[in-house]
Amino acid sequence: MCCWQVALAWTRPCAVDLGRSQGVSAGGESSFYGAIVALAMGGDRGAIMSALGSDSWWRKTLYLAGGALLAAAAYLLHELLAIRKEEELDSTDAIILHQFSRPKCGAPSLSPFCLKTETYLRMVDLPYQNYFDGKLSPQGKMPWIEYNRERACGSDFIVDFLEERLAVSLDKGLTPEEKAVSCAVSTMVEEHFYWTIAYCQWVDNLEETQKMLSVSGPLSQLLKWVLSHVTGDIVKREMYGHGMGRFSEDQVYAMMEKDMRTLATLLGNKKYLMGSKISTVDATVFGHLALAMWTLPGTRPEQLIKGELINLAMYCERIRRRFWPEWFVDLEDFRYDDESKSCAPTSKLPDLGLYSCTETFRDDTCSRAAHSVDTPSMSPGSDPTGISLYDSDMDTECSEMEPLKC
Repeated sequence: MCCWQVALAWTRPCAVDLGRSQGVSAGGESSFYGAIVALAMGGDRGAIMSALGSDSWWRKTLYLAGGALLAAAAYLLHELLAIRKEEELDSTDAIILHQFSRPKCGAPSLSPFCLKTETYLRMVDLPYQNYFDGKLSPQGKMPWIEYNRERACGSDFIVDFLEERLAVSLDKGLTPEEKAVSCAVSTMVEEHFYWTIAYCQWVDNLEETQKMLSVSGPLSQLLKWVLSHVTGDIVKREMYGHGMGRFSEDQVYAMMEKDMRTLATLLGNKKYLMGSKISTVDATVFGHLALAMWTLPGTRPEQLIKGELINLAMYCERIRRRFWPEWFVDLEDFRYDDESKSCAPTSKLPDLGLYSCTETFRDDTCSRAAHSVDTPSMSPGSDPTGISLYDSDMDTECSEMEPLKC
């Protein structure tokens, strides 16, 4: 005899479990045979059945659970496929930079800390190898680096690690007071301004940010949706724990504007924040302002940086041209356009792999010439106010940098 079980539930307060020794007629010629066990259902049965029949929560739960399972499966598959690559990874006398994948458009990274770290490596002219695995460090941080089988995670600790191991520094010429100001500015940007930009990215402007995610495969759209919404929920939860998430949207944007105006005032007409020479704080500020400049179309931070606070836009463009020569953008973006809400295809970055500032600038002469032949100039000579975007301090050479010991 075949052994089986089936459970039936009525709106009455009981459930029937059919075993093997009794039978229940189902009408017509069909019968169930088994042992009948009746169990009382506690609670308000009307509320239970009403909830089961409601679209308010269980459908959303199923969708989220299914999406999470698919994302987890895709992540596990990615990890399995990456095992062999990790075995081949050799950090002997090489800097391996682990970070998130390049977005489809906008900036080289949607993470200000990844962009800060990679820009810093270019500023000190240290060759490095990108590794876009998305794998977090043991401390749960991104980015992180490997060098001679040692690891450093967290952008500030990466800078300290490189200064100690390779004797590089962008701040040797700063006075103690300037170093103190740099520290204060970095803290304001990373502990306060960062959260307002994250809110604009992953909460208020989630749909546009989702389009920029680089996910491939047959389930790419679903995975992008899951990834963006999970990230948005994490940002909201962490913002609430930080304290900033307890304020209204208008208050969050008011704090963001205050920080941006502070940076604009500190910068003034200077080439960089600490004067005529680049310093570590410039990598930090650029990593955050670049997101407002190139990844948040139609938002309040874009309106500010491309409008009233144009000196911040010129500052970002100055650093981009000097340290990211392969990152082409349309300088028409300097004009704030409330109707511009799509990604510009001209800003897509290739995966260059191993990067050296010196080699890139040497090879860039030919690439720029070829680019100018194939495509017409996309950049105006001045911003809407008439201020030149190509003033004398916007050089693209590293001539003023002191030789760094490696």
